[in-house]
Amino acid sequence: MAGDRPGYELEAQIGHLLRRAHQRATSLFLASMQEHQLTPTQWAALVKLHEQGALSQNHLGRLTAMDPATIQGVIRRLVTRDLICRAEDLNDRRRAVLRLTEAGTALVDQLFATAAGISRETLSPLSPSEQAVFLKLLQRLA
Repeated sequence: MAGDRPGYELEAQIGHLLRRAHQRATSLFLASMQEHQLTPTQWAALVKLHEQGALSQNHLGRLTAMDPATIQGVIRRLVTRDLICRAEDLNDRRRAVLRLTEAGTALVDQLFATAAGISRETLSPLSPSEQAVFLKLLQRLA
């Protein structure tokens, strides 16, 4: 009953609001990236490899905040699409490193402006100063 939890409103709870904001961001992302068939996690992996160069799967997972099972699936799909490749680590033969292929590099370069537009659209209900504060606070929470 409504009176059992005085002062508690679902619509004012952080988890509920973050989930709704995440749904908004994901929906905008998928609509914009639909023709390229990329998910947000795949995009994160591609961008980090673009920024960092060769990385182990484990390190890439840590940099993109993905658990081992998730990063494994992301890598498998990107390898299948020839956007990244695996190579032997010259310093440690037990480990493989991941790199963008030429196609992967070209795709990331092509989509940087689209990705920035997705962020702008996601944040568009906020003023520029509110956007800066919101992002700073989210970084602290994350």
